[in-house]
Amino acid sequence: MSTQTPVPATAAREASPTPGRARRRRTRSVAIQASVFVLALVALALAMDWQAIGENVLNFAAAAPLFPNVILVGLGNTLFYTATAFVVGLLGGILLALMRMSSFAPYRWLATAYIEFFRGVPALLVFLAFGYGVPFAFGITWPIPVVVMLALGMVAAAYIAETLRAGLQAVPKGQMEAARSLGMPHWRAMVTIVIPQAFRIVLPPLTNEVILLTKDSSLVYVLGLAAHEYELTKFGRDGISALDAGMTPILVAGLCYLVITVPLSMLARRFESRSARKGR
Repeated sequence: MSTQTPVPATAAREASPTPGRARRRRTRSVAIQASVFVLALVALALAMDWQAIGENVLNFAAAAPLFPNVILVGLGNTLFYTATAFVVGLLGGILLALMRMSSFAPYRWLATAYIEFFRGVPALLVFLAFGYGVPFAFGITWPIPVVVMLALGMVAAAYIAETLRAGLQAVPKGQMEAARSLGMPHWRAMVTIVIPQAFRIVLPPLTNEVILLTKDSSLVYVLGLAAHEYELTKFGRDGISALDAGMTPILVAGLCYLVITVPLSMLARRFESRSARKGR
């Protein structure tokens, strides 16, 4: 007959710390991390040349001539380029996603080839192809807004197509089966039932795609722009050479980009949290 050696009470208490002891450990850990963080900030502040930063990065007085044009022209053009490219990308993405899921093999092959090509080629090359290659090869000259809309939109369509395809596949098959059992045609069930549910699922990644398009619109500078076609990056780049303000024009352009992207990021997080609540 085996006997068990009794565990001393002190050893049991050490093996399972009380809530108060665990709380004190967490408090000490947080205090150490906060101290390291504050020390790092102090060291960084002491190491920085604040006079040079004020003259070359935060010289808003010298960059003052930028502000009306950046707000009225640069920001407006950036929003316009992003919106038009997203519309083209969304329409193309829906078509490509449906082709990828088609039972007709050539449609699947064509959509797959398109998606793989435009996801593998840098967007800059697509801009150059539409801005210089198409006019040279076919003698067709498009306005800059059309070039941006097509170039960015075709690249966005490849990414949106994969996002939408994942959303369509996430919709329960019973939704389509129930609609068909009621006598609804396949196309109508897809348009009125499946696609709306898929959009609710993929709203967060679609919002992130808008953010990427906003930043990619800066590539339009390679096409050579008239003054009324400038976007934020072009204003910031020209401001470095035209104004004695150092990096301040780039900072101004970056802040304007944040005016667009930060609310979109907050919207994406809200969509994600709402989807998580519905999933539970």
